[in-house]
Amino acid sequence: MNIPALENGRPVRGDKLHCFRPFIGDEEIKEVSDSMRSDWITTGPKVKEFEKRFTDHIGCRYSTALNSCTSALHLSLAVNDIGKGDEVITTPFTFVSTVNVIEHRNAKHVLADIDGETFNLKPADIEEKINENTKAIIPVHYGGQPCEMDEIMKIADDNDLLVIEDAAHALGAEYDGAKIGTIGDLTCFSFYATKNLTTAEGGMITTDDPELAEKSKVMSLHGMNRDAWKRYSGTENWYYDVSLLGYKYNMTDLQASMGLHQLEKFEMMQEMRREIARTYDDSFKSVDEIKTPHVKGKVKHARHLYPIQIKEELLSIDRDKFIKALGAENIGTSVHFIPVHMHSYYKEKYGYKPEDYPIAKKVYEGEVSLPLYPKMTDEDVADVIEGVEKIVEYYRR
Repeated sequence: MNIPALENGRPVRGDKLHCFRPFIGDEEIKEVSDSMRSDWITTGPKVKEFEKRFTDHIGCRYSTALNSCTSALHLSLAVNDIGKGDEVITTPFTFVSTVNVIEHRNAKHVLADIDGETFNLKPADIEEKINENTKAIIPVHYGGQPCEMDEIMKIADDNDLLVIEDAAHALGAEYDGAKIGTIGDLTCFSFYATKNLTTAEGGMITTDDPELAEKSKVMSLHGMNRDAWKRYSGTENWYYDVSLLGYKYNMTDLQASMGLHQLEKFEMMQEMRREIARTYDDSFKSVDEIKTPHVKGKVKHARHLYPIQIKEELLSIDRDKFIKALGAENIGTSVHFIPVHMHSYYKEKYGYKPEDYPIAKKVYEGEVSLPLYPKMTDEDVADVIEGVEKIVEYYRR
């Protein structure tokens, strides 16, 4: 394979532009240090404050802070007693944890293929998968673009199904004027290092249901009726009871310390993401060899990812070689995602073949996620655009 940067010795950049870098300031560092000096480093006052501010930000009634979005998804199934004999419909085009949690509950995952424009679940395909064992739908808001929630909620209402939104990418997104986090029965957010808001690791469940909220809080910490803050802060006595079989999913004050300040500057960070996405859109609209993200009219996109599609019929290289060529230009990229049914565990256990979900397979084979994060400078963005255009020009058929 000939690579432009290697042939002429002049890559677009002299240093490596990473696919992602967290946007952490002195405020987060000072707040974490304050927690460490206070001697309260596990679940305590800052977790409670973060939950309160997050609830206000989303506009929901209840929030439960956890150690990951995976925990949030698993707990959302657990608090609804979804388990053996139950079926949950979701997408193959997601990070594998979305389906792993269904496996961990000994329930059956049922995959429905995706829309080729938005890469989200197609409501019509969801309907085809429903039977008497179906208990829930987990729509995944891919890249930060909400699924067709009006249609999905109607399907759920008509069939008495639970909707658990996987909003790992979708903090800051809206559907038809409603914030993601206020639509489904429960919504699960991620605060992983790469996400639009980070606590290094972390997650959140939002809901308007008081019973699900209370059960989530209790089951997130072993099923105990009193957490450490209540038992050790002097406001409660030492006694506790375990009323439910729970898990160890609680968020710590160290994580919440970051989240408090990330939330304060969230809208600023979102505008920076939107501006980068607009610049990409404007720059690539005349490049026929790649397809830019399709954003539907009823949504406010969270702009977590900027996934382009390589049109191999117009280029002499495939997606993997395109990524290698960008790497030679010192432009970091990623791929989101390897479809669930193409992973070894699921292929071997369920006999899946790549072509079982042809749209997910096709999208995956052409997808490249370009750098998109608030720490990028104008020069960084320009370098990405130049790198993409240089490679397209070199390999154009």
